[in-house]
Amino acid sequence: MSNLFKNILWAVLALIFVALLFSLFMTPAKQPQTLSLNQLTTDINSGQVTQIMVNGNDLAIKMKNGSSAIAEKETESGISETLKNLGVSSTAMQSVDFQVQNQSGWAFWMNLLIPTVLPLLIIGFIFWMMFRSSRAGANQAFNFGRSNLHLSNFKDKVMFTDVAGLKEAKEELIEVVDFLKNPKKFMDLGARIPRGILLMGPPGTGKTLVARAVAGESNVPFFYISASEFVEMFVGVGASRTRDAFATAKRAAPAILFIDEIDAVGRQRGAGLGGGNDEREQTLNQILVEMDGFDRDTRVIILAATNRPDILDPALLRPGRFDRRVILDLPDLNDREAILKIHAQGKILEKDVDLRKVAVRTPGFSGADLANLMNEAAIIAARRNKKAAGQDELFEASEKIILGPERKSRVISPKEKEITAYHEAGHALVAAAVKDADPVQKVSIVSRGFAGGYTMKLPMEDQHLKTRQQFLADLAMMMGGYASEKLTFGDVSTGASNDLKEATNLARQLVTRYGMSDMGPMTFGKTEELLFLGREISTEKNYSEKVAAEIDEQVRAFLMHAFEMAQKILKAQKPALTKIATVLMEKETLEHDDFYNLLKPFKIKPIAA
Repeated sequence: MSNLFKNILWAVLALIFVALLFSLFMTPAKQPQTLSLNQLTTDINSGQVTQIMVNGNDLAIKMKNGSSAIAEKETESGISETLKNLGVSSTAMQSVDFQVQNQSGWAFWMNLLIPTVLPLLIIGFIFWMMFRSSRAGANQAFNFGRSNLHLSNFKDKVMFTDVAGLKEAKEELIEVVDFLKNPKKFMDLGARIPRGILLMGPPGTGKTLVARAVAGESNVPFFYISASEFVEMFVGVGASRTRDAFATAKRAAPAILFIDEIDAVGRQRGAGLGGGNDEREQTLNQILVEMDGFDRDTRVIILAATNRPDILDPALLRPGRFDRRVILDLPDLNDREAILKIHAQGKILEKDVDLRKVAVRTPGFSGADLANLMNEAAIIAARRNKKAAGQDELFEASEKIILGPERKSRVISPKEKEITAYHEAGHALVAAAVKDADPVQKVSIVSRGFAGGYTMKLPMEDQHLKTRQQFLADLAMMMGGYASEKLTFGDVSTGASNDLKEATNLARQLVTRYGMSDMGPMTFGKTEELLFLGREISTEKNYSEKVAAEIDEQVRAFLMHAFEMAQKILKAQKPALTKIATVLMEKETLEHDDFYNLLKPFKIKPIAA
């Protein structure tokens, strides 16, 4: 209906434009005087008319005084006969110059057709637009069950060499590409390539990028679609689009069909509160049938990506469907350095930039985070009117992604600045004095995000396991700020609230999850995820109130041990604490080398937590 109203509006506007155009060109600037035939007769007899130009029934009259006038003669008779009948004398008629102007064919037909044909043309145009809109709507209704399947035509071709890290994932997918290129090699041995391959990993680890690399490596058609495009509010549309997508891929076999974010339709059935006949479940059922139904001879490989494999339906993961799962982990130190080098292409960097140092500062970063880091560094360099991005811009970009942008405009009093300096100095000093703590990379009292200051400590290499002593060192470091405030000022501030929250959560994890307390090697509580409520977590309390009280005591014991350890270190190294806080109040930031050079005169020997 909206298109119909739009077309009518355009037609009306066109009609108004044509009318204005004709009125502009056909209306003279000054309208001549209109004379009746009797008045014309009187003027001719009195000798005031010098010329009469006849054009059909129209008379254009020029007067003796130079003015113009118009009149209209009788249709049945000529001008001379009309004037004689009205009493014009022969002498008066001889003094007037009569001219007859024949009307051209073009003007005649235009005068004849425009008043009649133009309205018909406009009405016909309006009806044509109406029928075209209705025909498009009918075609759309018939195509509603068609899938919006895209055929790969990536302008920027991605190959496996363009994907840093993910060695195991690439090896799995190279087999797929090899099978599609040389199927006879596998079939001669009786091997059957997996029908479905599921790419699993946290967001930003490169699942879609790897799929694009498969498209670049294989010389077969590569179809891709988002799983959310299957589901509609109308019953049966999702199943129809699924059938159409698989049929399209089968016609082009051998081919690859990539379904992104498959958890949109592959969520476990029966986990909701309502009935089991909703549109999403019908779509999932159709996918299950298409992947391993009666037709098993098609050479179509299904690639799918998700970051929520835990909520997928078990039938989707059984052999014959997605029976090969490729896990894409967060990159380790070497992979992060390689990813940074790839994303550094096209960026202008200073010659002394060390991407290894940036990789050390970015544990837990995904490939997308590292790409964002390089882009942020280039933006920061451009904002500073630099010709190239340097090490400082890369470090600042990583801190901006982790903590947020600097808030240099935030005005704090000298007292608050002193409290923040001693607080961060306490964190850093305890981290440097505890044996199993990670090295301090940076200490700053410049506000970022919601943090008034921060102490960045990061391991020199990636860690996949953590010991009890390392956890105790982390707890002592978290308590360093609280202990420093209490030791220096005899009071505590709200700046330690987040530290206490994180320390309490970690201590409870040590007791209930890791079995590292005096309660023995057992865990407490059963955590389940409620699928129909999204990310909401339900924790089942599988222990008694007496055990709950004992858990609280163990948590308190861990926290008090960490606080006493931090207090002991700070009391023993009070000069070092004062020195760090003083330098922080002057410079506001201490990098890794500056911090440890500052501690050299104090000869601090790390102790076990």
